[in-house]
Amino acid sequence: MKINSGIKNKKTLLILIQIILFIVIACSLPRIVILDDTLSPIEHLNLGVIYEKKGEYDNALVEYKKASTKIPLALFYIGNIYFLKGEYDLAEKYYKETIKRDPLNADAHNNLAWLYYITKRNLNEAESLVIKAIELNSENKDIYDDTLLRIREMKEKDNIFN
Repeated sequence: MKINSGIKNKKTLLILIQIILFIVIACSLPRIVILDDTLSPIEHLNLGVIYEKKGEYDNALVEYKKASTKIPLALFYIGNIYFLKGEYDLAEKYYKETIKRDPLNADAHNNLAWLYYITKRNLNEAESLVIKAIELNSENKDIYDDTLLRIREMKEKDNIFN
């Protein structure tokens, strides 16, 4: 009987040594860590601008959307892309979201006003938006005045024909 128990103890000891060796080796192996996203929000925004300049609007949208979680300006850029693509409902949504999250963004006010002008709707609101843009950023007054002038001309034509 002593012989059998000695064999069992040796087998148990061998198994225990193998387990310990496995644990030690496994813990010392180099690990590969895969990050979900290596770019910062500002880097996504900048990459989106590059794509937009190249006319790669879908790629720009992907990058702007990644940046928009932290940078409200990205929402404005998303609105611009949808405007360029003629997807006015989506452009309107993103301009409004920009204004909601960054009410001092004069360009968002102006671009939403321009969208209303282009689509010939909400002209009273468009006029108010562009006036607000002028109040927020008088440095771009010339650009915003052009939008305001065109909206007022359209409103006058609508009044003449109605």
